[in-house]
Amino acid sequence: MPVQTSIQLFTVNTALEADLDGTLAAVSARGFTAVEPYDFVRRAEPLAAALKAHGLAAPTGHAFLASTSFVNPDGSGTTVPVPAPEAVFEAAQTLGMTTVIDPYTEPARWQSIEQIEETARLLNAAAEIGAGLGIRVGYHNHAHELEATFDGRTGLEVLAGLLDPRVVLEVDLYWVARAGVDSPALLRTLGDRVIAVHVKDGTLDPEAVAAYPPADQVAAGQGAVPLEEALAAASALEVAIVEFDHYPGDLYDAIEQSRVFLDEKLAERAAR
Repeated sequence: MPVQTSIQLFTVNTALEADLDGTLAAVSARGFTAVEPYDFVRRAEPLAAALKAHGLAAPTGHAFLASTSFVNPDGSGTTVPVPAPEAVFEAAQTLGMTTVIDPYTEPARWQSIEQIEETARLLNAAAEIGAGLGIRVGYHNHAHELEATFDGRTGLEVLAGLLDPRVVLEVDLYWVARAGVDSPALLRTLGDRVIAVHVKDGTLDPEAVAAYPPADQVAAGQGAVPLEEALAAASALEVAIVEFDHYPGDLYDAIEQSRVFLDEKLAERAAR
């Protein structure tokens, strides 16, 4: 089955919150046929209608499943409660989504094996609920899951070893590089568990990455992240997703450049 190219809608979150329909029209006009929604429970019906209107599918989406409250993109916690897994999966069904991916958990929860075991327990419990509805559960990393190490293994590898076989992984290639980890080697270690990747590039300039959001991100293929090698190492890849946390230039041009790069590399990968 060909790998599907998608875009994480948080990339265009400011525009999306102001104009859902117009933003999805613009994403479609840049050649995307699939998207990865975030915070989709509160707007499942209008989002589903807009996706249909612009010929877009949503095979994956992000929703918190192992946290009781929302976690900010910088990793800080909040007291805002998240929807229950049952509500998440109901919204996912409305959107035709088949995989719901937890976007990350707080860095403070990666300081011990016991904490990782609890995250695995929560993801496994969600996967049990999702399985009854035909929906998979997954986990997406930032850098802190890889910066934490236990007896020579990254926290993400420890988590993978504790997960129900039904739980999949979405590896963010930029954050892996930010953590100083070899992404092709990591993907080979994680094997068939990885069904999705975030194809995100950056210069990894130390001063630029110290800011939040990161100030070093560039269109895919124009930075220092080994994207092509990582794509080749992902043996069970189903979806490859363009994403930016921040981009100072023309964002729509950057996402289109990233899509073109990704489509070309995936075509080369398929031909091997």
